[in-house]
Amino acid sequence: GAAFPGSFEQQSVWDEVFERRYRGDPLAHRLFFGAGVRTRHGVVDPRREDVSDWSTAARMRRYVDEAPALGRRAVRGALADGGLRAAEIGLFVVLSCTGYATPGLDIQLARELGMLPSVRRLLVGHMGCYGAIPGMGAAADFVRSRRLPALVLCVELTSLHVQPEQPHRDLQQVVAHALFGDAAAAIVLVPDAAHGLEVLDTTAATAPASEDLMTWHVTDHGFRMGLSPQVPDVLAKQVEEATAALLDPIAMDRCDVGGWAVHPGGPRIIDIVEEHLGLAPAQTAVTRGILAARGNCSLGTVLLVLDQLRGGLPAGATVVAMAFGPGLTLCLALLRHR
Repeated sequence: GAAFPGSFEQQSVWDEVFERRYRGDPLAHRLFFGAGVRTRHGVVDPRREDVSDWSTAARMRRYVDEAPALGRRAVRGALADGGLRAAEIGLFVVLSCTGYATPGLDIQLARELGMLPSVRRLLVGHMGCYGAIPGMGAAADFVRSRRLPALVLCVELTSLHVQPEQPHRDLQQVVAHALFGDAAAAIVLVPDAAHGLEVLDTTAATAPASEDLMTWHVTDHGFRMGLSPQVPDVLAKQVEEATAALLDPIAMDRCDVGGWAVHPGGPRIIDIVEEHLGLAPAQTAVTRGILAARGNCSLGTVLLVLDQLRGGLPAGATVVAMAFGPGLTLCLALLRHR
């Protein structure tokens, strides 16, 4: 299941907001439109509302106002798609790195949706764009050991974290302001499902000494993204080895994979994955389509790609899902269509 707030066009938001903010800088313009995004969604439309000078406290209050409705819609969609009632869920995993409150979304939504008081809850924050895959892995382990269904919800409201204007040119913020969008995405995992994507395995790889290349700092004015231009080069050094670590235990080659759900971290990231895994443009077309239509919605985006992919897969086809985030960390999942 997925849910989105209102949308805005990339061209329009540049013309009405960011062209003035970046003083018509040609390099800023090139980076903004080089993000591969045509439309995005946000609970804050920067053309109508400027939150760039809001305090972090004000942004968190807005998160508490906006996130539950998106989460409810995504969860209800996933439950309906899986033919489940909320009361059947044994574990509820909620992931987000754009907002915090206690009691959190997990408690509020479990109550509102009708989950049992005994439901186990796991709330994960600040992992970044790869978070859905370890969330899926934890849920799959629970389902196998407890023989009960689990639900994983990702909610990201990146539009709350537009940063204040700076007197100097901050190209990392240009990229962040051009790339990210808001969304909620949810999946249900059940024991021995006859149909769907079976979770076979998940893995992770963190590049040594790469902590400073991708950051998400809590500041007095929201969460500030740090995104080094070195990220694609570091990813290029680890994507082949990490993919082999996922496939080698079952003696599978990359050419045997029926679908690739690549997190749309940006056009250059997708290019790197294509180049180093030998993928054709058609194999990453869904990823680029999600990037163009939704932007990078942080940790739930790989689930949006999986949702698009699953409809065209034959029975027995394997899928590799991969996402990248702070650390610099690459997480992968191996799935099989049933």
